[in-house]
Amino acid sequence: MAPKFLNFMQFYGYDLLLGSIAAFYVFMAPYTKVEESFNIQAMHDILYHRHHIEKYDHLEFPGVVPRTFMGALLVSILSFPFVLATSLLQFPKIYSLYAVRLVLGCIILSTLHFFRIQIRKKFGSQVEAFFVVLTAIQFHMLFYCTRPLPNVLAFGLVNLAYGYWFKGSFYAALKCLIFATVIFRCDILLLISPLGLELLLSRSISLWKALKSCIITALLCVGLTMLVDSVMWRKLLWPELEVFWFNSVLNRSSEWGTHPFHWYFTSALPRSLLVAYPLFMLGILLDRRVLVYIFPVLSFILLYSKLPHKELRFIISSLPIFNLSAAIAASRVYNNRKKSFWKYLYIAMLGSFLISLGCTILTFMASYENYPSGYALKALHNIGHLRNNSNELWVHIDTFSAVNGISRFSENYHPWRYSKEEGIALAEFQNRNFTYLLSEHSDISGYKCLFSMKGFSRAHLHAGFPPISLVKDPKVYIHGNVKNNEIIHRSWPGC
Repeated sequence: MAPKFLNFMQFYGYDLLLGSIAAFYVFMAPYTKVEESFNIQAMHDILYHRHHIEKYDHLEFPGVVPRTFMGALLVSILSFPFVLATSLLQFPKIYSLYAVRLVLGCIILSTLHFFRIQIRKKFGSQVEAFFVVLTAIQFHMLFYCTRPLPNVLAFGLVNLAYGYWFKGSFYAALKCLIFATVIFRCDILLLISPLGLELLLSRSISLWKALKSCIITALLCVGLTMLVDSVMWRKLLWPELEVFWFNSVLNRSSEWGTHPFHWYFTSALPRSLLVAYPLFMLGILLDRRVLVYIFPVLSFILLYSKLPHKELRFIISSLPIFNLSAAIAASRVYNNRKKSFWKYLYIAMLGSFLISLGCTILTFMASYENYPSGYALKALHNIGHLRNNSNELWVHIDTFSAVNGISRFSENYHPWRYSKEEGIALAEFQNRNFTYLLSEHSDISGYKCLFSMKGFSRAHLHAGFPPISLVKDPKVYIHGNVKNNEIIHRSWPGC
Protein backbone atom coordinates (compact mmCIF):
# COMPACT_ATOMS: atom_id res chain seq x y z
CA MET A 1 0.00 0.00 0.00
CA ALA A 2 2.83 2.42 0.86
CA PRO A 3 4.48 2.37 -2.60
CA LYS A 4 1.08 2.83 -4.25
CA PHE A 5 0.33 5.78 -1.98
CA LEU A 6 3.73 7.31 -2.70
CA ASN A 7 3.21 6.89 -6.44
CA PHE A 8 -0.22 8.47 -6.14
CA MET A 9 1.14 11.45 -4.22
CA GLN A 10 4.06 11.82 -6.62
CA PHE A 11 1.71 12.00 -9.59
CA TYR A 12 -1.27 13.81 -8.03
CA GLY A 13 0.16 15.48 -4.91
CA TYR A 14 0.74 18.80 -6.64
CA ASP A 15 -2.77 18.70 -8.07
CA LEU A 16 -4.19 18.09 -4.60
CA LEU A 17 -2.25 21.09 -3.27
CA LEU A 18 -3.37 23.47 -6.01
CA GLY A 19 -6.89 22.03 -6.04
CA SER A 20 -7.24 22.45 -2.28
CA ILE A 21 -6.27 26.13 -2.49
CA ALA A 22 -8.67 26.73 -5.39
CA ALA A 23 -11.47 24.91 -3.50
CA PHE A 24 -10.75 27.01 -0.40
CA TYR A 25 -11.28 30.15 -2.48
CA VAL A 26 -14.58 28.72 -3.81
CA PHE A 27 -16.03 27.97 -0.39
CA MET A 28 -14.80 31.21 1.19
CA ALA A 29 -15.86 33.48 -1.70
CA PRO A 30 -18.57 31.63 -3.66
CA TYR A 31 -20.34 34.65 -5.13
CA THR A 32 -19.68 36.15 -8.56
CA LYS A 33 -19.52 39.62 -10.08
CA VAL A 34 -20.68 41.27 -13.28
CA GLU A 35 -17.87 39.90 -15.47
CA GLU A 36 -18.97 36.35 -14.64
CA SER A 37 -22.71 37.02 -14.76
CA PHE A 38 -23.47 35.67 -18.24
CA ASN A 39 -21.83 32.27 -17.78
CA ILE A 40 -23.01 31.77 -14.22
CA GLN A 41 -26.62 32.64 -15.14
CA ALA A 42 -26.34 30.40 -18.21
CA MET A 43 -25.17 27.48 -16.04
CA HIS A 44 -28.09 28.05 -13.68
CA ASP A 45 -30.62 28.15 -16.51
CA ILE A 46 -29.23 25.06 -18.25
CA LEU A 47 -29.34 23.12 -14.99
CA TYR A 48 -32.74 24.31 -13.73
CA HIS A 49 -34.74 25.38 -16.82
CA ARG A 50 -33.11 22.93 -19.27
CA HIS A 51 -35.01 23.02 -22.59
CA HIS A 52 -37.32 25.88 -21.53
CA ILE A 53 -35.15 28.51 -23.19
CA GLU A 54 -37.88 31.16 -22.89
CA LYS A 55 -37.15 31.26 -19.13
CA TYR A 56 -33.41 31.90 -19.56
CA ASP A 57 -31.96 35.03 -17.98
CA HIS A 58 -30.01 36.19 -21.07
CA LEU A 59 -33.20 36.80 -23.04
CA GLU A 60 -34.31 39.42 -20.50
CA PHE A 61 -30.81 40.74 -19.69
CA PRO A 62 -28.69 40.13 -22.82
CA GLY A 63 -25.72 42.25 -21.79
CA VAL A 64 -23.66 44.55 -24.00
CA VAL A 65 -22.48 41.79 -26.36
CA PRO A 66 -23.67 38.17 -26.71
CA ARG A 67 -21.49 35.40 -25.29
CA THR A 68 -21.21 31.75 -26.20
CA PHE A 69 -23.02 29.01 -24.26
CA MET A 70 -20.32 26.45 -25.10
CA GLY A 71 -18.40 26.70 -21.83
CA ALA A 72 -21.52 26.92 -19.67
CA LEU A 73 -22.96 23.88 -21.44
CA LEU A 74 -19.85 21.75 -20.79
CA VAL A 75 -19.62 22.69 -17.11
CA SER A 76 -23.37 22.18 -16.62
CA ILE A 77 -23.29 18.69 -18.14
CA LEU A 78 -20.44 17.64 -15.85
CA SER A 79 -22.15 19.24 -12.81
CA PHE A 80 -25.60 17.84 -13.52
CA PRO A 81 -25.44 14.64 -11.35
CA PHE A 82 -24.50 16.61 -8.24
CA VAL A 83 -27.01 19.40 -8.92
CA LEU A 84 -29.76 16.81 -9.49
CA ALA A 85 -28.95 15.22 -6.12
CA THR A 86 -29.07 18.58 -4.32
CA SER A 87 -32.40 19.40 -5.98
CA LEU A 88 -33.92 16.08 -4.92
CA LEU A 89 -32.71 16.69 -1.36
CA GLN A 90 -34.07 20.27 -1.54
CA PHE A 91 -30.76 21.82 -0.63
CA PRO A 92 -30.37 25.57 -1.29
CA LYS A 93 -29.13 26.52 -4.75
CA ILE A 94 -25.87 27.81 -3.31
CA TYR A 95 -24.67 24.15 -3.24
CA SER A 96 -25.12 24.03 -7.00
CA LEU A 97 -22.99 27.18 -7.27
CA TYR A 98 -20.23 25.40 -5.38
CA ALA A 99 -20.61 22.45 -7.75
CA VAL A 100 -20.31 24.35 -11.03
CA ARG A 101 -17.36 26.38 -9.80
CA LEU A 102 -15.53 23.30 -8.50
CA VAL A 103 -16.13 21.47 -11.78
CA LEU A 104 -14.75 24.43 -13.72
CA GLY A 105 -11.72 24.50 -11.43
CA CYS A 106 -11.12 20.79 -12.04
CA ILE A 107 -11.22 21.36 -15.80
CA ILE A 108 -8.73 24.25 -15.69
CA LEU A 109 -6.37 22.55 -13.22
CA SER A 110 -6.40 19.34 -15.27
CA THR A 111 -5.15 21.34 -18.27
CA LEU A 112 -2.50 22.91 -16.02
CA HIS A 113 -1.57 19.37 -14.93
CA PHE A 114 -0.97 18.43 -18.57
CA PHE A 115 1.29 21.46 -19.02
CA ARG A 116 3.12 20.74 -15.76
CA ILE A 117 3.92 17.18 -16.86
CA GLN A 118 5.59 18.57 -19.99
CA ILE A 119 7.60 20.96 -17.78
CA ARG A 120 8.86 17.98 -15.77
CA LYS A 121 9.88 16.10 -18.90
CA LYS A 122 11.67 19.10 -20.39
CA PHE A 123 13.21 20.83 -17.36
CA GLY A 124 13.16 18.27 -14.55
CA SER A 125 11.15 17.57 -11.40
CA GLN A 126 12.82 20.33 -9.38
CA VAL A 127 11.70 23.03 -11.81
CA GLU A 128 8.25 21.45 -11.72
CA ALA A 129 8.22 21.68 -7.91
CA PHE A 130 9.13 25.36 -7.94
CA PHE A 131 6.50 25.96 -10.63
CA VAL A 132 3.86 24.52 -8.28
CA VAL A 133 5.14 26.49 -5.27
CA LEU A 134 5.10 29.76 -7.19
CA THR A 135 1.58 29.06 -8.47
CA ALA A 136 0.38 28.18 -4.95
CA ILE A 137 1.65 31.39 -3.30
CA GLN A 138 0.16 33.60 -6.02
CA PHE A 139 -3.45 34.67 -5.66
CA HIS A 140 -4.94 35.39 -9.05
CA MET A 141 -4.48 32.18 -11.04
CA LEU A 142 -6.01 29.85 -8.45
CA PHE A 143 -8.70 32.37 -7.49
CA TYR A 144 -9.76 32.92 -11.09
CA CYS A 145 -9.53 29.30 -12.26
CA THR A 146 -12.97 28.54 -10.75
CA ARG A 147 -14.62 31.72 -11.99
CA PRO A 148 -16.74 31.35 -15.14
CA LEU A 149 -15.12 34.08 -17.20
CA PRO A 150 -14.60 33.72 -20.97
CA ASN A 151 -10.92 34.41 -20.24
CA VAL A 152 -10.77 31.43 -17.88
CA LEU A 153 -12.51 29.11 -20.35
CA ALA A 154 -9.97 30.15 -22.98
CA PHE A 155 -7.19 29.75 -20.37
CA GLY A 156 -7.85 25.99 -20.19
CA LEU A 157 -7.31 25.64 -23.94
CA VAL A 158 -4.19 27.82 -23.80
CA ASN A 159 -2.76 25.51 -21.11
CA LEU A 160 -3.35 22.57 -23.44
CA ALA A 161 -1.65 24.51 -26.23
CA TYR A 162 1.37 25.15 -24.00
CA GLY A 163 1.56 21.45 -23.17
CA TYR A 164 1.41 20.39 -26.83
CA TRP A 165 3.94 23.09 -27.71
CA PHE A 166 6.42 21.73 -25.16
CA LYS A 167 5.65 18.18 -26.27
CA GLY A 168 6.48 19.02 -29.88
CA SER A 169 2.90 18.57 -31.14
CA PHE A 170 2.86 21.99 -32.78
CA TYR A 171 -0.22 21.57 -34.95
CA ALA A 172 -2.22 20.36 -31.95
CA ALA A 173 -1.10 23.49 -30.05
CA LEU A 174 -2.30 25.72 -32.89
CA LYS A 175 -5.64 23.90 -33.02
CA CYS A 176 -6.21 24.50 -29.29
CA LEU A 177 -5.49 28.21 -29.73
CA ILE A 178 -7.81 28.42 -32.75
CA PHE A 179 -10.57 26.76 -30.70
CA ALA A 180 -10.04 29.28 -27.87
CA THR A 181 -10.02 32.21 -30.31
CA VAL A 182 -13.10 31.32 -32.33
CA ILE A 183 -15.31 30.28 -29.41
CA PHE A 184 -14.20 31.95 -26.17
CA ARG A 185 -11.78 34.89 -26.61
CA CYS A 186 -10.98 36.47 -29.96
CA ASP A 187 -7.95 38.18 -28.39
CA ILE A 188 -6.07 34.84 -28.26
CA LEU A 189 -5.37 35.68 -31.91
CA LEU A 190 -2.66 37.97 -30.50
CA LEU A 191 -0.98 34.88 -29.03
CA ILE A 192 -1.39 32.67 -32.10
CA SER A 193 0.31 35.22 -34.35
CA PRO A 194 3.73 35.47 -32.63
CA LEU A 195 3.71 31.77 -31.73
CA GLY A 196 2.88 30.74 -35.29
CA LEU A 197 5.57 33.11 -36.64
CA GLU A 198 8.16 31.62 -34.30
CA LEU A 199 7.24 28.07 -35.31
CA LEU A 200 7.47 29.01 -38.98
CA LEU A 201 10.86 30.74 -38.61
CA SER A 202 12.23 27.77 -36.67
CA ARG A 203 10.84 25.43 -39.37
CA SER A 204 8.86 23.49 -36.75
CA ILE A 205 5.80 23.68 -38.99
CA SER A 206 5.15 24.19 -42.70
CA LEU A 207 3.10 27.20 -43.80
CA TRP A 208 0.76 25.22 -46.06
CA LYS A 209 0.05 22.47 -43.54
CA ALA A 210 -0.45 25.02 -40.74
CA LEU A 211 -2.89 27.08 -42.83
CA LYS A 212 -4.80 23.98 -43.84
CA SER A 213 -5.00 22.70 -40.25
CA CYS A 214 -5.99 26.08 -38.78
CA ILE A 215 -8.61 26.88 -41.42
CA ILE A 216 -10.30 23.49 -41.06
CA THR A 217 -10.29 23.81 -37.26
CA ALA A 218 -11.64 27.36 -37.44
CA LEU A 219 -14.48 26.36 -39.77
CA LEU A 220 -15.46 23.46 -37.52
CA CYS A 221 -15.41 25.72 -34.46
CA VAL A 222 -17.45 28.43 -36.19
CA GLY A 223 -20.01 25.82 -37.21
CA LEU A 224 -20.15 24.40 -33.68
CA THR A 225 -20.58 27.72 -31.89
CA MET A 226 -23.14 28.96 -34.42
CA LEU A 227 -25.11 25.73 -34.12
CA VAL A 228 -25.32 25.95 -30.32
CA ASP A 229 -25.53 29.70 -29.82
CA SER A 230 -28.02 30.40 -32.61
CA VAL A 231 -30.43 28.04 -30.83
CA MET A 232 -29.79 29.57 -27.41
CA TRP A 233 -29.97 33.20 -28.58
CA ARG A 234 -32.83 32.52 -31.04
CA LYS A 235 -31.06 34.20 -33.94
CA LEU A 236 -28.22 33.38 -36.33
CA LEU A 237 -25.14 34.25 -34.31
CA TRP A 238 -21.38 33.85 -33.94
CA PRO A 239 -20.88 35.50 -30.52
CA GLU A 240 -17.13 36.01 -30.58
CA LEU A 241 -17.29 37.78 -33.93
CA GLU A 242 -19.61 40.37 -32.36
CA VAL A 243 -17.25 40.69 -29.38
CA PHE A 244 -14.33 41.26 -31.76
CA TRP A 245 -16.29 43.92 -33.65
CA PHE A 246 -17.36 45.67 -30.42
CA ASN A 247 -13.96 45.63 -28.68
CA SER A 248 -11.47 45.91 -31.53
CA VAL A 249 -13.17 47.52 -34.52
CA LEU A 250 -15.46 49.94 -32.66
CA ASN A 251 -13.06 50.14 -29.67
CA ARG A 252 -16.10 50.41 -27.36
CA SER A 253 -14.37 48.54 -24.54
CA SER A 254 -12.60 51.79 -23.60
CA GLU A 255 -15.96 53.00 -22.24
CA TRP A 256 -15.23 50.79 -19.20
CA GLY A 257 -11.99 52.63 -18.40
CA THR A 258 -8.51 53.01 -19.86
CA HIS A 259 -4.94 52.48 -18.68
CA PRO A 260 -1.58 53.57 -20.11
CA PHE A 261 0.39 51.33 -22.47
CA HIS A 262 2.77 50.09 -19.75
CA TRP A 263 0.02 49.08 -17.25
CA TYR A 264 0.33 45.32 -17.76
CA PHE A 265 4.07 45.47 -17.07
CA THR A 266 4.00 47.94 -14.19
CA SER A 267 0.80 46.89 -12.39
CA ALA A 268 -0.97 43.71 -13.55
CA LEU A 269 2.03 41.38 -13.86
CA PRO A 270 3.78 42.51 -10.64
CA ARG A 271 0.52 42.03 -8.68
CA SER A 272 -0.26 38.63 -10.17
CA LEU A 273 3.26 37.15 -10.30
CA LEU A 274 4.70 38.70 -7.10
CA VAL A 275 8.15 37.13 -6.48
CA ALA A 276 7.93 35.35 -9.83
CA TYR A 277 8.13 38.72 -11.62
CA PRO A 278 11.82 39.42 -10.94
CA LEU A 279 12.58 35.70 -11.03
CA PHE A 280 11.15 35.28 -14.54
CA MET A 281 13.52 37.98 -15.81
CA LEU A 282 16.41 36.23 -14.06
CA GLY A 283 15.31 32.94 -15.62
CA ILE A 284 15.73 34.40 -19.13
CA LEU A 285 19.35 35.27 -18.28
CA LEU A 286 20.15 31.91 -16.65
CA ASP A 287 18.65 29.54 -19.23
CA ARG A 288 18.49 30.48 -22.89
CA ARG A 289 16.04 27.64 -23.58
CA VAL A 290 13.24 29.62 -21.92
CA LEU A 291 13.57 32.61 -24.25
CA VAL A 292 11.87 30.76 -27.09
CA TYR A 293 8.82 30.25 -24.84
CA ILE A 294 8.83 33.74 -23.35
CA PHE A 295 9.01 35.60 -26.68
CA PRO A 296 5.48 34.78 -28.01
CA VAL A 297 3.88 35.49 -24.61
CA LEU A 298 5.68 38.81 -24.20
CA SER A 299 4.66 39.70 -27.75
CA PHE A 300 1.04 38.82 -26.86
CA ILE A 301 1.08 41.29 -23.94
CA LEU A 302 2.82 43.99 -25.99
CA LEU A 303 0.22 43.68 -28.73
CA TYR A 304 -2.60 43.65 -26.18
CA SER A 305 -1.19 46.78 -24.52
CA LYS A 306 -2.23 48.82 -27.56
CA LEU A 307 -5.87 48.42 -26.52
CA PRO A 308 -6.69 51.20 -24.03
CA HIS A 309 -9.06 49.10 -21.86
CA LYS A 310 -6.98 46.75 -19.72
CA GLU A 311 -7.76 44.19 -17.05
CA LEU A 312 -5.59 41.58 -15.37
CA ARG A 313 -7.92 38.76 -16.43
CA PHE A 314 -7.21 39.56 -20.10
CA ILE A 315 -3.61 38.29 -19.74
CA ILE A 316 -4.15 35.49 -17.23
CA SER A 317 -3.17 32.91 -19.87
CA SER A 318 0.38 34.31 -19.87
CA LEU A 319 1.05 33.55 -16.20
CA PRO A 320 2.08 29.85 -16.53
CA ILE A 321 4.91 30.68 -18.96
CA PHE A 322 6.23 33.45 -16.70
CA ASN A 323 6.01 31.05 -13.75
CA LEU A 324 8.03 28.51 -15.72
CA SER A 325 10.85 31.01 -16.30
CA ALA A 326 10.70 31.99 -12.61
CA ALA A 327 10.81 28.31 -11.56
CA ILE A 328 13.95 27.78 -13.66
CA ALA A 329 15.60 30.73 -11.92
CA ALA A 330 14.48 29.55 -8.47
CA SER A 331 15.85 26.07 -9.18
CA ARG A 332 19.22 27.47 -10.25
CA VAL A 333 19.42 29.66 -7.14
CA TYR A 334 18.54 26.67 -4.97
CA ASN A 335 21.20 24.45 -6.56
CA ASN A 336 23.90 27.09 -5.99
CA ARG A 337 22.75 28.17 -2.53
CA LYS A 338 26.03 27.11 -0.84
CA LYS A 339 28.21 29.36 -3.01
CA SER A 340 29.28 32.75 -1.68
CA PHE A 341 27.19 35.12 -3.82
CA TRP A 342 24.30 32.75 -4.44
CA LYS A 343 23.56 32.16 -0.73
CA TYR A 344 22.52 35.80 -0.32
CA LEU A 345 20.36 35.51 -3.39
CA TYR A 346 18.85 32.33 -1.92
CA ILE A 347 18.02 34.07 1.38
CA ALA A 348 16.48 37.00 -0.51
CA MET A 349 14.42 34.55 -2.58
CA LEU A 350 13.08 32.78 0.50
CA GLY A 351 12.17 36.12 2.05
CA SER A 352 10.40 37.12 -1.16
CA PHE A 353 8.43 33.86 -1.07
CA LEU A 354 7.14 34.78 2.40
CA ILE A 355 6.32 38.34 1.31
CA SER A 356 4.43 36.94 -1.70
CA LEU A 357 2.45 34.65 0.57
CA GLY A 358 1.58 37.62 2.79
CA CYS A 359 0.44 39.65 -0.24
CA THR A 360 -1.72 36.72 -1.37
CA ILE A 361 -3.38 36.47 2.05
CA LEU A 362 -4.05 40.22 2.06
CA THR A 363 -5.46 40.13 -1.47
CA PHE A 364 -7.72 37.22 -0.53
CA MET A 365 -9.01 39.12 2.52
CA ALA A 366 -9.88 42.07 0.28
CA SER A 367 -11.54 39.79 -2.29
CA TYR A 368 -13.52 38.04 0.44
CA GLU A 369 -15.10 41.40 1.30
CA ASN A 370 -15.75 42.27 -2.34
CA TYR A 371 -19.18 40.59 -2.76
CA PRO A 372 -21.37 42.59 -0.34
CA SER A 373 -24.72 41.98 -2.04
CA GLY A 374 -24.20 38.20 -1.99
CA TYR A 375 -23.68 38.30 1.78
CA ALA A 376 -26.57 40.77 2.16
CA LEU A 377 -29.04 38.46 0.40
CA LYS A 378 -27.82 35.49 2.45
CA ALA A 379 -28.38 37.48 5.66
CA LEU A 380 -31.86 38.50 4.49
CA HIS A 381 -32.74 34.87 3.80
CA ASN A 382 -31.69 34.00 7.36
CA ILE A 383 -33.60 36.72 9.21
CA GLY A 384 -36.20 37.99 6.76
CA HIS A 385 -38.88 35.29 7.07
CA LEU A 386 -42.28 36.57 8.18
CA ARG A 387 -44.88 34.77 10.29
CA ASN A 388 -47.49 34.87 7.51
CA ASN A 389 -45.80 32.30 5.25
CA SER A 390 -48.72 32.27 2.82
CA ASN A 391 -47.55 35.61 1.38
CA GLU A 392 -44.75 35.76 -1.13
CA LEU A 393 -41.68 37.75 -0.09
CA TRP A 394 -40.76 39.94 -3.04
CA VAL A 395 -37.16 41.15 -3.12
CA HIS A 396 -36.07 43.82 -5.58
CA ILE A 397 -32.38 43.70 -6.48
CA ASP A 398 -30.98 46.90 -7.96
CA THR A 399 -28.26 46.97 -10.63
CA PHE A 400 -25.42 47.59 -8.17
CA SER A 401 -26.46 44.60 -6.07
CA ALA A 402 -26.97 42.38 -9.11
CA VAL A 403 -23.38 42.90 -10.28
CA ASN A 404 -21.69 42.65 -6.88
CA GLY A 405 -22.38 39.14 -5.70
CA ILE A 406 -25.90 38.03 -6.63
CA SER A 407 -26.80 35.43 -9.25
CA ARG A 408 -29.74 33.07 -9.77
CA PHE A 409 -27.83 30.55 -7.64
CA SER A 410 -28.24 32.94 -4.68
CA GLU A 411 -32.02 32.70 -4.79
CA ASN A 412 -34.15 30.60 -2.44
CA TYR A 413 -37.35 28.71 -3.13
CA HIS A 414 -40.94 29.69 -2.13
CA PRO A 415 -42.02 32.02 -0.54
CA TRP A 416 -39.09 34.08 -1.86
CA ARG A 417 -39.53 35.86 -5.20
CA TYR A 418 -37.06 38.18 -6.94
CA SER A 419 -37.11 41.10 -9.33
CA LYS A 420 -34.17 42.69 -11.18
CA GLU A 421 -36.35 45.21 -13.01
CA GLU A 422 -34.21 48.14 -14.13
CA GLY A 423 -35.00 51.81 -14.54
CA ILE A 424 -37.25 52.25 -11.49
CA ALA A 425 -36.88 55.76 -10.06
CA LEU A 426 -36.26 55.92 -6.29
CA ALA A 427 -39.50 57.84 -5.75
CA GLU A 428 -41.42 55.13 -7.62
CA PHE A 429 -40.58 52.33 -5.14
CA GLN A 430 -43.17 53.56 -2.61
CA ASN A 431 -45.83 52.75 -5.21
CA ARG A 432 -44.53 49.21 -5.65
CA ASN A 433 -45.40 46.29 -3.42
CA PHE A 434 -41.91 44.90 -2.84
CA THR A 435 -41.36 43.35 0.58
CA TYR A 436 -37.62 44.07 0.64
CA LEU A 437 -35.16 46.09 -1.40
CA LEU A 438 -31.44 45.50 -1.88
CA SER A 439 -30.03 48.83 -2.93
CA GLU A 440 -26.89 50.94 -2.98
CA HIS A 441 -29.00 53.83 -1.60
CA SER A 442 -29.38 54.27 2.15
CA ASP A 443 -32.66 56.21 2.06
CA ILE A 444 -35.69 55.25 -0.07
CA SER A 445 -39.19 56.72 0.43
CA GLY A 446 -41.76 54.19 1.62
CA TYR A 447 -39.10 51.82 3.01
CA LYS A 448 -37.19 51.48 6.24
CA CYS A 449 -33.48 50.66 6.21
CA LEU A 450 -33.19 47.39 8.16
CA PHE A 451 -29.46 46.71 7.98
CA SER A 452 -26.48 47.25 5.72
CA MET A 453 -23.62 45.13 4.47
CA LYS A 454 -20.07 46.43 4.34
CA GLY A 455 -17.60 45.74 1.55
CA PHE A 456 -13.96 46.35 0.80
CA SER A 457 -13.21 50.00 0.12
CA ARG A 458 -9.43 50.49 0.30
CA ALA A 459 -6.21 49.41 1.99
CA HIS A 460 -4.78 51.63 4.73
CA LEU A 461 -1.10 51.91 5.65
CA HIS A 462 -0.29 52.55 9.29
CA ALA A 463 2.40 52.05 11.93
CA GLY A 464 2.28 48.69 13.70
CA PHE A 465 1.71 45.09 12.71
CA PRO A 466 0.33 44.27 10.28
CA PRO A 467 1.29 47.50 8.51
CA ILE A 468 -1.71 47.27 6.16
CA SER A 469 -5.35 47.12 7.20
CA LEU A 470 -8.47 46.85 5.09
CA VAL A 471 -11.06 49.61 5.29
CA LYS A 472 -14.69 48.53 4.84
CA ASP A 473 -17.62 50.84 4.15
CA PRO A 474 -21.38 50.15 3.83
CA LYS A 475 -22.05 49.11 0.24
CA VAL A 476 -25.51 47.51 0.17
CA TYR A 477 -28.58 48.55 2.17
CA ILE A 478 -31.51 46.23 2.88
CA HIS A 479 -34.85 48.02 3.16
CA GLY A 480 -38.26 46.80 4.33
CA ASN A 481 -41.67 48.02 3.19
CA VAL A 482 -43.18 50.36 5.82
CA LYS A 483 -46.67 49.09 4.94
CA ASN A 484 -45.78 45.72 6.49
CA ASN A 485 -46.42 45.95 10.24
CA GLU A 486 -44.33 42.92 11.11
CA ILE A 487 -41.30 44.38 9.37
CA ILE A 488 -41.73 47.75 11.09
CA HIS A 489 -42.16 46.33 14.60
CA ARG A 490 -39.51 43.64 14.42
CA SER A 491 -36.04 44.27 15.80
CA TRP A 492 -33.40 44.62 13.05
CA PRO A 493 -29.61 45.16 13.19
CA GLY A 494 -30.08 48.69 11.84
CA CYS A 495 -28.16 50.79 9.36
